[in-house]
Amino acid sequence: MNSTKVSDFQLEDWLPYWLSPNDLIAMLAASAVIIAFLAVWQALRERDPYARRFVQVVQRRESLRDTALNTRPGRQKLTTSGLMNQVVTRLNLLRSQHAVGARNTLAQAGMRSNDAMIKYLFARVTLPILFFVLVLLDTSGPHILPISQRFQMVAAIFAGVIGFFAPGVFIQNLAKKRQHQMELGLPDALDLLVICAEAGLSLDASLLRVSRELELTWPELSEEFGITAAELTYLPERKLAFDNLNARTNMASIRGVVNTLLQTAKFGTPLAQSLRILAAEFREARITRAEEKAARLPAMLTVPMILFILPTLFIVLLGPAALSVMDTFSGKHSEAAPVTVIVNADPAPPIDTITDTYHLA
Repeated sequence: MNSTKVSDFQLEDWLPYWLSPNDLIAMLAASAVIIAFLAVWQALRERDPYARRFVQVVQRRESLRDTALNTRPGRQKLTTSGLMNQVVTRLNLLRSQHAVGARNTLAQAGMRSNDAMIKYLFARVTLPILFFVLVLLDTSGPHILPISQRFQMVAAIFAGVIGFFAPGVFIQNLAKKRQHQMELGLPDALDLLVICAEAGLSLDASLLRVSRELELTWPELSEEFGITAAELTYLPERKLAFDNLNARTNMASIRGVVNTLLQTAKFGTPLAQSLRILAAEFREARITRAEEKAARLPAMLTVPMILFILPTLFIVLLGPAALSVMDTFSGKHSEAAPVTVIVNADPAPPIDTITDTYHLA
């Protein structure tokens, strides 16, 4: 059994039998080098959305052309995407009730392709089994996780539950981050819409122009406006395009913008004035949220201050006094202190001798 004392800590006792401290240090150093290289490459690579979109269009065109020209029946190569598609199709997951909500969640996270839907459903099916098997193999083999043999099955079931909910939590976090980015860029987008409306552009042309202008600064909002502008051109009703925008974003601010646009088209109110009022309201709401966070800061700092700052302060101020009181009650100061006696070797002269010496002088 490993000791919990700091003085008895040995790294070899906490590592698997197949992993030595030198190997662990080498792995950590290699991971640090790889992460640093990827960070530098990510910071220096070119981020041109137009070039990236052009490459995607070219790749899609080449794949469609190859599919159209390949008319000879032959044995298709089994790829990872094809295997996932076969599993999802065999289990009939695309027609399940969960697939409808998953499609909306993926759209809110910016994933609208069919491949994303297939990968998500495949992960929901395979990750619980994979986590369950990995925990069972670890408890019976290398023991990377500190799990006792008694709780082997409980840990495996818990890992399977984590694997089942992990894809949904991951997609929801991506959707929340995307909504936050769109919330930050919405006032700027409304200001650009006001400028386009005052310049005489229609709503479709204004959305398309704002989508192009926001491509570099707020790509999420630019993508949504571009899709809405495209849907306004071919859908039979304009309300359907705005309803799709609400479904893709699921944001209260976007719903307010959509309601304003619908009321403007229905009652004939000035579009620029309505958008200008909305932009001012959104900026005030953002300032209000920032003030609320600043007002909550003292209350949020109370718990860390009580847990980390005040104990240290009490130790520094009251520690010496507490040690003195403990020494007093333990009786260490009650013992008699040693007395040093200095003995003069020369005896003092008698008083009459001192008097006679004085008279003679």
